[in-house]
Amino acid sequence: MGSLTYLALLAGCLVVTAPLEIVLKVRVYARWRRFLLAALPEFAVFVVWVLYAIAQGHWDYSDELTLGVRLPGGIPLEEVLFFVVVPLCSVLALEAVRRVTGWDAGYPAEEAER
Repeated sequence: MGSLTYLALLAGCLVVTAPLEIVLKVRVYARWRRFLLAALPEFAVFVVWVLYAIAQGHWDYSDELTLGVRLPGGIPLEEVLFFVVVPLCSVLALEAVRRVTGWDAGYPAEEAER
C-alpha cells in the first residue's frame, strides 16, 4: 500500500465504526458539540506532545508509509487525522456498546439521548 498505509488504517477505522451511527442510532454526529468538547483537549495535548517528540528526535514517521505531507513542526497530516479519527471511532464504539447493553457508562441513559 506504500504511502497510503497510514491513511488506509484510518479509513478502515471509519469504515468499521461510522455505520454504527445509522444502524444503532448512537447519535454521535448529531451531538457533535459534545464530541468536540471531549476531543479538543485530547487533540491539543497529543499534537503538542508529538511535536515535542519530533523536535527532540524521539519520534519519526516513514515517508514511505505516509503521504509525505508534513505540517508545521514536521508532523504528518495522517498523524493529525489520527487524533481526530481514533477518538471519533472510540466514541462511536462506546455509544454502540451503551446502546446494545444498556450500560450507563457514567451517566444515565436518558441523559445520553439528549
